Amino acid sequence: MTHPFCGNVPAMAEILVLYYSRSGATAELARQVCRGVETVAGAAARLRTVPAVAAESEGPAKPVPASGAPYATLDDLRETHALVLGSPTRFGNMAAPLKHFLDGTGSLWLSGTLAGKPAAVFTSTQTMHGGQESTLLSMMLPLLHHGMYLVGLPYTERALNETRSGGTPYGASHLGAPGVTAALSDDEKALAHALGRRVATLAVQLSRA
Repeated sequence: MTHPFCGNVPAMAEILVLYYSRSGATAELARQVCRGVETVAGAAARLRTVPAVAAESEGPAKPVPASGAPYATLDDLRETHALVLGSPTRFGNMAAPLKHFLDGTGSLWLSGTLAGKPAAVFTSTQTMHGGQESTLLSMMLPLLHHGMYLVGLPYTERALNETRSGGTPYGASHLGAPGVTAALSDDEKALAHALGRRVATLAVQLSRA
């Protein structure tokens, strides 16, 4: 069997990194998670995003975004071996576009498609106490309903003890500043890498069991 995106190479465990981002910080975290995934032999990252939603209907989103990662489909979830989910905080919860996408996964829940697959979460805020941990925990709830295995960040990760910005045991995170797209700190990058690596390692192990 060959990998559908990489030519004549052995099949790999696909890790779906799915996010929504407005300022760009969450998108950068997603890219760092992908880099962590790619350090694991036998794993490959698939980067996807979701379109924005509005209170008033503005018509369907274009099938392909003007720039950045492609929009996710349910097929991405069906085909993945693991999922890493990212969103900025919105009043201590995930952003509406990501929640809207997850609300449309009922058919996958009924079929148990995601059950037994690893999953993890990441987020970004613009204030120190802007709801990072509650956002990460709330993002885990639909993943638990799907029967996924949740992966966090242990304190054996050195950066989790040293960070002065983002980073939690519940998932990778970034602390920015209001109105500014601040670069990720070295510790934030390291923890995003670690999260991707941990999810990918478990996915590869499970795919070979």
